[in-house]
Amino acid sequence: MSGRERSAAVAFDADALLSDRATRTVVCCGSGGVGKTTTAAAMGVRAAELGRDALVITVDPARRLAQSMGLRELDNTPRPVDTAENGGPPVPGSLHAMMLDMKRTFDEIVEAHADPERAQQILANPFYQSLSSSFSGTQEYMAMEKLGQLREAGGWDLIIVDTPPSRSALDFLDAPERLGRFLDSRLIRILGAPPATGAFKVLGAGVGMVTGVIAKVVGAQMLKDVQSFVAAFDAVFGGFQERAERTYRLLQAHGTGFVVVAAPEDDALREAEYFIERLRTDRMPVAGIVLNRVHRTAVPDLTGQDAAAAAAELDGAGDHGLAAAALRLHADRARVQDREQRLMDRLAAAQPGVPAVEVPARPVDVHDVAGLAEIGRALGRG
Repeated sequence: MSGRERSAAVAFDADALLSDRATRTVVCCGSGGVGKTTTAAAMGVRAAELGRDALVITVDPARRLAQSMGLRELDNTPRPVDTAENGGPPVPGSLHAMMLDMKRTFDEIVEAHADPERAQQILANPFYQSLSSSFSGTQEYMAMEKLGQLREAGGWDLIIVDTPPSRSALDFLDAPERLGRFLDSRLIRILGAPPATGAFKVLGAGVGMVTGVIAKVVGAQMLKDVQSFVAAFDAVFGGFQERAERTYRLLQAHGTGFVVVAAPEDDALREAEYFIERLRTDRMPVAGIVLNRVHRTAVPDLTGQDAAAAAAELDGAGDHGLAAAALRLHADRARVQDREQRLMDRLAAAQPGVPAVEVPARPVDVHDVAGLAEIGRALGRG
C-alpha cells in the first residue's frame, strides 16, 4: 500500500468538522513556523463557505495575512472579512477576524471583577502593567480568556483559535494554572502583606529584614508597587481562577476540536506527536492533524532513481538537454517527497487513530482570500 493510500484510509475531513453545528470551538495548535495561523484563517473562510458564522482569533499574524483577508489591520475588536472571491456571489455564512490584545484582555478581566475604584488602582499599578504585558504564560492564558468571553457573548456559532507560537506544547495547556499559581504564590502574598498585619504579623520582625533586603535588590518602589497590587488584586483573584477553570473545562467539552498543525519536517512532527499525547493526557478532544507544505511529484509512477538514471543516459547521448534537466528536477522532487513520506508514515504509525490531511506546498505565500479559500477546500478534500 502506498503512502498516499495509507493517508486516505485515515483522512481528516475538515468539512465534516466545520459544517457540524455541534462544533462550537476549533483550536489550531502546533509549533511555530508550520502555517498554523494560515490554517486557522483558511478554516475560517471554509466555515463561512459552509454556512457558519465564524470568528478567527489570531495572536500575532504577519501583516500579509491581515492583507490577504482584506483588512489593513487586526486588533482586539472582531472585524468583518469579505469572503466573496473576486467580486463573486457572497458565501452563505460570515467571517470575522481579530488579533488578541493581551493587555486589553487582562484589563477587561480586572474591570469585570473589581469595583471601579479598585479596578482603577490595579490598572494604574506599574507592577500590574508589567505583569499584564510580559509575564511568561500571559499570552497563552489570555487567548483562552478571550475565547471564554466570546463564547459567552454568543455572537458567532463557531470560534477558531490560533494559539500562540509556543516553544513548548506545554505552555498553552499549563498557562492558566501557571499564571494563577504565580499570583497566589507565597512570596507574592508575603510581599503584599501590610507591615503590621497578615504574614508580617505572624512572622514578626524577621520578615521586615527580609523585605529590606528585597527592597535593596528590586528597589523600594518596586516592592511598594507589588504590595499595592496584591492588596488591590485580592478581590479579583477568585474570579480570575474561576474563569480559568471554566475555560479549561470548555476546552475538554463536546463541541471543541483541537487541530494539530505540522509540516513534514522531523522537529515539527516530533512536537506534533508530543502535543497529541499531551492533549490526550488532559482529555482534550483531538479532531485531526493538518500537514502543511507537502511536496508531491506530477508523475507519481516515475521514481527518483529511474528519473536520475534516465537523465544520466540522455546526458551521455549528448542531446535532449532540456529533457535531462526536467528529469533531474523530478528526481530531486521525488527525493523530497520520499523523505517527507517516511516522516509522515512514522507519525501515522505512532498515532494510528488520529486522522490527517495533507495540504500541498504552494509556490508562493497566500496573499488573498482566494488563496485562503483554496487551502480551506484542500483541508476538506474539496
